[in-house]
Amino acid sequence: MSESVVLPALGESVTEGTVTRWLKKVGETVAIDEPLVEVSTDKVDTEIPSPVAGVIEQILVQEDETVEVGAVLVIIGDGSGVGSAPAAPVAEAAPVVETPVVAAPAPVVEAPVVAAPVVAAPVVSAPVVAAPVAAAPAAPAAPVSDAGYVTPLVRKLAQESGIDLTQIAGTGVGGRIRKDDVLNATSVSAPAAAASAPAAAYVPGAASPLRGTTEPMSRLRKVLAERAVASMVSTAQLTTVVEVDVTKIAQLRQKVQSAFVAKSGGKLNFMPFFALAAAEALRVHPKLNATIDGDNIVYHGSENISFAVDTEKGLLTPVIRDAASLNIMEIAQQIADKAARTRANQLKPDELGGGTFTLTNTGSRGALFDTPVVFLPQVAILGTGVVTKRPVVVTDANGQDAISIRSMVYLALSYDHRLVDGADASRFLVDVKARLEDANFDAVLGL
Repeated sequence: MSESVVLPALGESVTEGTVTRWLKKVGETVAIDEPLVEVSTDKVDTEIPSPVAGVIEQILVQEDETVEVGAVLVIIGDGSGVGSAPAAPVAEAAPVVETPVVAAPAPVVEAPVVAAPVVAAPVVSAPVVAAPVAAAPAAPAAPVSDAGYVTPLVRKLAQESGIDLTQIAGTGVGGRIRKDDVLNATSVSAPAAAASAPAAAYVPGAASPLRGTTEPMSRLRKVLAERAVASMVSTAQLTTVVEVDVTKIAQLRQKVQSAFVAKSGGKLNFMPFFALAAAEALRVHPKLNATIDGDNIVYHGSENISFAVDTEKGLLTPVIRDAASLNIMEIAQQIADKAARTRANQLKPDELGGGTFTLTNTGSRGALFDTPVVFLPQVAILGTGVVTKRPVVVTDANGQDAISIRSMVYLALSYDHRLVDGADASRFLVDVKARLEDANFDAVLGL
């Protein structure tokens, strides 16, 4: 029996989706919960798993086609209905007249050779007389592989790591090479690289395959573009920057890292400290945790921190709800879990909504700081630069100045000047700075 797979509801406000890539083809088998198709909405790009096991008989929605929630995407059955979809008009097959077997060889009518099963006989102008012929068993069709498809992120990672993609066996769907495959290959080759001879002359990175090409904007990129322009046009944005000494946090991380990994399963980095310090400061400075609604100001009753995640298809911002009430381990686990599911297209659209303030780690690729854009309806976003060691003038308890090597970071707060004044922004940043430099987080580590 064949079953129809429909586009599921991907969030309360999601009414339609665009098929961006089929991960299975007609005639291929699929298991329950195996990724079936990639779908893009105005909130998230995600993989739709198959709710049933069977053979792909009909694909009813083509790539780049947009349909409403509930529309049938594909028919899955036992394989008997492969190719029977009325996707395109098919000329009526010519009648077949059976003839008895005779000793003399029957006339042979040349026809194209096709792989079993045969979908439709070629149309001819006269009835075809087919003589029974013992059919040799058809060789099974070679499986279709996605191994040749490599995402730009994976290709860039391979180039930066000096990994030859042709030498890697992919573990993704259809043999596709995934990010983890490249990372595993990098870890294997690292010892050999360390023992190699001095580095050769600089070789420029391979040119991107996108050079000189044109491609349509994805649905997600269109939405991001529209929101960015609307925010810049409708708001009065500016940025204030402070410098923070996070040496004590660096020392705390080093001291508790082993215990933290053992209990949480993940490493402790700086982001949970930044998130908690910002959330606590928002409780004291509600102007930065508000929304402008016409002539009214709505001060939110909880601190829901959106955090930016860089994905292959664009920037997405999952939300940590009630962040001020969480400890460092809980925030770290939510960041790791939601960032991983965002990049794997497994995030639920509702997990992207409801943010009241945004945190973006602009230093993840080495940037000192930037001036992040505030996205409506929020009125503020905090960018954290790269943490670097550098010489800094410090004053001891006796008032004596000295030069010391410290771990320093820039925090850049962009805000909507319609509601937030420079003094408001400075007071918020000073509180965040004091909390981070004091580094009194022992009671909220969650260990």
